[in-house]
Amino acid sequence: MVARPPAGTIPDSPGSYQFKDGDGRVIYVGKAKSLRSRLSNYFQKNLPVRTAQMVRTAESVEWIQVENELEALMLEYSLIKQHRPRFNIRLVDDKSYPFLAVTESDEWPRAMVMRGKKRKGTRYFGPYGHAYAIRETLDLLLRTFPIRTCSDNKLERHAKLGRPCLLFHIEKCAGPCVGEVTPEEYSELVRDLVAFLDGETDAVVADLERRMMVAADDYEYELAARLRDQLGSVRKAIEKQQMVASRDEDFDVIGIHGDELESAVQIFFVRRGRVVGRRGFVVDKVEELDDAELVDRVLEGLYDDEPAVGWPKLVLVPVESSDPELYGAWLGELRGSAVEIRVPQRGDKRALLETVTRNAQEAFTRHRLKRATDHNSRSRALNELQEYLDLPEAPLRIECYDMSHIQGTDYVGSMVVVEDGLPKKSDYRRFKIKTVDGNNDFAAMAEVLERRLTNYLSDRAKPIEERGKFAYPPNLIVVDGGKGQLSASLEVLRALGLEEEIPIVSLAKQFEEVFVPGRSDAIRLPRQSEALYMLQRIRDESHRFAITYHRQLRGKRMTRSALDGIEGLGPARKARLIKEFGGVNAVKRASEAELRALGWLPDTVADNVWRHLHQA
Repeated sequence: MVARPPAGTIPDSPGSYQFKDGDGRVIYVGKAKSLRSRLSNYFQKNLPVRTAQMVRTAESVEWIQVENELEALMLEYSLIKQHRPRFNIRLVDDKSYPFLAVTESDEWPRAMVMRGKKRKGTRYFGPYGHAYAIRETLDLLLRTFPIRTCSDNKLERHAKLGRPCLLFHIEKCAGPCVGEVTPEEYSELVRDLVAFLDGETDAVVADLERRMMVAADDYEYELAARLRDQLGSVRKAIEKQQMVASRDEDFDVIGIHGDELESAVQIFFVRRGRVVGRRGFVVDKVEELDDAELVDRVLEGLYDDEPAVGWPKLVLVPVESSDPELYGAWLGELRGSAVEIRVPQRGDKRALLETVTRNAQEAFTRHRLKRATDHNSRSRALNELQEYLDLPEAPLRIECYDMSHIQGTDYVGSMVVVEDGLPKKSDYRRFKIKTVDGNNDFAAMAEVLERRLTNYLSDRAKPIEERGKFAYPPNLIVVDGGKGQLSASLEVLRALGLEEEIPIVSLAKQFEEVFVPGRSDAIRLPRQSEALYMLQRIRDESHRFAITYHRQLRGKRMTRSALDGIEGLGPARKARLIKEFGGVNAVKRASEAELRALGWLPDTVADNVWRHLHQA
């Protein structure tokens, strides 16, 4: 348990404080107007249950002074993002929301549905509740803005064939692959689509109406009919974007509903008066919070990165923040202009907040049904593992190792990490085997464990602020295999002096038997036990991770080997050659004349390529 700092050593100034465990890992980050006043609260009797648990787990507390409250907030925000402390509130997306994306950096920009990490050079619109909602909207808009939706490979294939795909024939693509549209015309289509998705719908509708009337006046009835159909599609797309405010308003609406453990959060993004997207996530309340503090944490997590639809001028919340001026100033710094945070009291905005809150209530009901199973099963699994394997404590951090190779080539190892029963992918590691020749899983496993644990010992010896992710030991190591893998791994622990500190077991796949040091017989976990299910999931994830890395290396080696070592063929020419023919195998099939026909490839290099690929 952390000791109370000596009286008078804590400054009476704004700042951020960090509680750390015995390994120097940051387990909680907070901020305060007065560090002295705030920290003294942690050393009183009758603390809330979760706060008391955090203080008992901590071994030390440190702080950083700053000039004002805004700097304290920004410092706290950056430290939480850096350390991901286990006792700070966690915002977990209840699913990966899809966006409508336009790849503006491409030569011929493409419209597509995208999830996950944002990419540079791509405009995002949304997020939407469902992918089918994007596809319906996009299908309507392509009749008016027929930009491509095909992959780059398909675009190149049809360009080589000299004929467009079906989408061109049904007027949902302008046909850039076959030169049916100029770059200037295509760029204008993309600009109009982006403007429309940005909410500038009036200009698009007015332009279509004008062009339709002009075509009708000029007796071009077929053109007028096509424009009429396009106008209908645009109006249907506009109807899908619900108008909830005046056209000059940009704001976000946050609805929250939950219990003492978790809360569901729903956000509607309103731009130019229309709901252009929504997002939802679940707050895991690992720290004690009142309603105002919960709003603060939601704001910090929601604006972790700039929203795809841009920063709002106004944020509507269900309960006033503990310091709305402070958080408004923080968001204003991010946006570059003033941002207001307030609770709507009446009118349309109050009604919209109630709608978003109802969405949060429904999301929380769905999540609670799932949580009742997931949370309880994880807790049971960890407790059962402690009991069945006779561990000193529940294994809150488990590391699992596996090997992958084909006849000793492209030998790799994987380390996957599970914390509190959930995968922690940021701590996953991949290893290229360096010292093992041929097929020897025992030696390969020993090498991987030695490298990981040597890094642990090296990091542990460093000052806390210089330690990396390898500085924290697992509560349990699981190796894939039987007694042989366990013995080889145990030798590594003994050699490093960690045999008594880190428990280790192996999981044999044939009968799902668990082998532990010092026992000749395997432990048979009950077939329906949560502990066995967790070990199986960890082992399967480790196997998947190792196989993926092995295939990646093997693919790179096979792709490289055929065109490596050719005089005059550097990386740029090699990449262009593969792209030109559509793959390495196609380059192998090409004749010498076809290689020489490439205007950008010197004849001598073309001859070198052909000879290299066709030599006996």
